[in-house]
Amino acid sequence: MKILVTGSNGLLGQKLTVLLQQMPGIALVATARGKSVLPPTAGLFVSLDVTDGEAVERVLAAEKPDVVIHGAAMTQVDQCETERAQCWAANVTAVEHIVKACNRHAIHLVHVSTDFVFDGSHGPLDETETPRPVNYYGESKLAAEQYIQQHATSGWAILRTVLVYGITNDMSRSNIVLWVKNSVEQGKTIQVVNDQWRTPTLAEDLAQGCYLAAVKRAQGIYHISGKDFLSPYQIALATADYFQLDKSFIQPTDSTRFTQPAKRPAKTGFIIEKARRELGYEPHSFPEGIAVLAGQLSS
Repeated sequence: MKILVTGSNGLLGQKLTVLLQQMPGIALVATARGKSVLPPTAGLFVSLDVTDGEAVERVLAAEKPDVVIHGAAMTQVDQCETERAQCWAANVTAVEHIVKACNRHAIHLVHVSTDFVFDGSHGPLDETETPRPVNYYGESKLAAEQYIQQHATSGWAILRTVLVYGITNDMSRSNIVLWVKNSVEQGKTIQVVNDQWRTPTLAEDLAQGCYLAAVKRAQGIYHISGKDFLSPYQIALATADYFQLDKSFIQPTDSTRFTQPAKRPAKTGFIIEKARRELGYEPHSFPEGIAVLAGQLSS
């Protein structure tokens, strides 16, 4: 099976390329905009801007993958709120290009989406919940989901995920675990919200979910996340506990104290029973996930 990955320079993309290289019977094509940040041993890399429809068609026609795992997206929530045209191009127009090319070449699509398609009124959530985004990032990701459901004719799976954390080669972006660890080690007092709830997801687990959906040619919507329902404040305390850091630097606060361009849903998090049952997906616990990350940091 040949699998083409978009966004291979990102956190999920890097984990996917490592995982897929290890799997027997899988031929990998990694794609991202610009140059690869992956090691030269990572196999075939093709530069691809997914917002360029002609480029998408050219690459998919040339490579003829069996499955596309589409992880490329604009995910900075506040930037999406203020740079809406760029967000729509990256998160919706790009999906339209990919769906059309997949249809033409009979390619199965696995698309990565987000918990931010929900309004945060309650959680954790299963796949039957009705999306109601509260910010433009969520609106763009929901529009992409709807386009896939209405127009993809060669098979599709939408994998929604939550608050992904992990370590990449270039570390151009941080995440909550690294932010807490680095801040407290530097003696900085940090304020962390205790009125939002998520099921934080280890990047390796999300990559595993994408792989399972690809090889099973899964059809439909799946919730792929961690299994622990935590507030960011609880995440911060657990991180400090693991690394034996001084928790007095971590102060609870609520989201009303922060002014951000984009509203955040208060409570999401996922029920992952469908993915467990149909895909065989089984994520790490949050403490186990921190241990994976810590091992990578030490090496």
